[in-house]
Amino acid sequence: MEISLLILLIPFGVFLLLGLANEKLKPTAAGIVGTAGMAVVAGLAYFIAYQYFFVIGKVDGAAPTLIPYNFEWLRFTDVLHIDLGILLDPISVMMLVVISTVSLMVHFYSLGYMKGESGFQRYYSFLSLFSFSMLGLVVATNIFQMYIFWELVGVSSYLLIGFYYTKPAAVLASKKAFIVTRFADLGFLIGILILSFYTETFDFATLTADGASLVINSTAGASFMGLSVASWATMLIFMGGAGKSAMFPLHIWLPDAMEGPTPVSALIHAATMVVAGVYLVARLFPVYIFATPDVLTLIAYIGAFTALFAAVIAITQTDIKRVLAFSTISQIAYMMVALGVSGFGGHEGAGYMGSMFHLFTHAFFKALLFLGAGSVIHAVHSNEMNQMGGLRKYMPITRWTFLIACLAIAGIPPFSGFFSKDEILLAAFHHNTLLFGTLWVVAGLTAFYMFRLYFNIFWGKAKTYDGHHQPHESPWLMCLPLLILAVFSCVTGAIPFANFVSSDGVSFVAHIDWTIAGASIAVALVGIGTALALYKKGSDVPDKIAVALGGFYRAVHRKFYMDEMWTFVTKRIIFKYLSTPIARFDKKVIDGAMDGAGNATQKAAVAIRGLQSGKVQLYAWVFVVGALVITILALW
Repeated sequence: MEISLLILLIPFGVFLLLGLANEKLKPTAAGIVGTAGMAVVAGLAYFIAYQYFFVIGKVDGAAPTLIPYNFEWLRFTDVLHIDLGILLDPISVMMLVVISTVSLMVHFYSLGYMKGESGFQRYYSFLSLFSFSMLGLVVATNIFQMYIFWELVGVSSYLLIGFYYTKPAAVLASKKAFIVTRFADLGFLIGILILSFYTETFDFATLTADGASLVINSTAGASFMGLSVASWATMLIFMGGAGKSAMFPLHIWLPDAMEGPTPVSALIHAATMVVAGVYLVARLFPVYIFATPDVLTLIAYIGAFTALFAAVIAITQTDIKRVLAFSTISQIAYMMVALGVSGFGGHEGAGYMGSMFHLFTHAFFKALLFLGAGSVIHAVHSNEMNQMGGLRKYMPITRWTFLIACLAIAGIPPFSGFFSKDEILLAAFHHNTLLFGTLWVVAGLTAFYMFRLYFNIFWGKAKTYDGHHQPHESPWLMCLPLLILAVFSCVTGAIPFANFVSSDGVSFVAHIDWTIAGASIAVALVGIGTALALYKKGSDVPDKIAVALGGFYRAVHRKFYMDEMWTFVTKRIIFKYLSTPIARFDKKVIDGAMDGAGNATQKAAVAIRGLQSGKVQLYAWVFVVGALVITILALW
């Protein structure tokens, strides 16, 4: 497992090479170097996964935790220090496979999609930086190391969203994503500091060992404002995860982040960065379930509300990338609910397993959806559905692969999404009827808005395309990743995931409950059938429904005015009543004190400058007077 270090060193080295060489490298060479580097990383990730799961296997009946590298980087106290290392366990190894696979597909796809773009070398350099940051995040041995890479992920995301820096909307979107996630990450940092203050460690293994006994014992009796210190710490840590994973009300940055290049959306906002919050909760799962179960319940309810909220909004969006953005928010929230309703060990931990399983399957079919959308945008030069229609005859590969992804996310067997979503619904059903009902409704809405998207793009009313700009299938550099991801979307559901990932590291046999699965399939088919009736041949019924719903439809289409609400809060409250007084205090008091000290020093210098005039007679007079004064004082 010593080769695991190369998984971090290679993308970091590629980032430095492409970043420093930049214009000295030809665009094609930069793309090949970046893609080749990621191909090696993906190969290493698959080799490590094979070694971990099939060669090393279970140790004493449970999955082992391996730390091939770990060294002290920074010491705070005698007992508290930050280490840098690599941790390999079922979820980190799984994430290595997910991140490297999707990143490789995006690197390869971008060779065709981004061809001819200004800053091609810079683009591949940023991709490598992001891949390095995300890989470093998932193999972190301690929570502070995770936080360091967490912030690197935020920086690289900011750079990629704002890649088209001459486009005002992209610049605004990158700043919005950066600022919103920084607020959330402040909570994350405070939570880390609280937790480490009481436990005197950052180490994941120590924090989660023996049912998080260290956290329970070290924080026992400590409370603030009616809540235990442990609850405050885990809530603030979840705040960081909620920001990265776009949970309500910190979701507002993700739809606007679609201003970045479409391959970036597939990499960052479908399969990797947005699941960091889910991964964070899963990494600290024993702490949440044993030390602060109430916080875990809160996470479940926030996730359920976010899933429903985002699914309803997705129904009304017309920009195909924004539909997929709200779909991502909804599906990530699904995973959060699964963690929130999970127990620990065996079938009790089915929610945990289902969450990780859905994270795994979702990465491939959502990346496929984004890359398929990129293929469509590449063909028609628009993101709007009203500019599309009848594209199935022009783009057969994109059409069929997009359909596979839609079936997978809708939860139709035998596609991968069915198996992972069934585990989540089953866990919710046995835990909380309200949460199950919410997720069941969301499953139907998901099927509806995804097939609304599919029928509007590839069926609907056929458009008259100008012959000079007539749509055509994407080049093979873009089609090959679509085909590979389509295969993954078909077969990954057949993996006996509970054999590899579980809440306690011990394998168990997961069964399909056909009562729950049947209900899930039924509501998905209703959603697909409704979309088929309304959008396949084109109809004015959706417009009539929108008119009939009036203000409610407008509110949903405007995302329930959440952007306007946050603008009001920031400008009219934070800026006016907090930032402006602080700025005035800084200018008048802080700067005034410094300026006053400087002015006083300058006036004193002017007053006494005559003492150093260079006149010998004056110096002699001062000397004599001084001597007389000293003599008089001595005699007195």
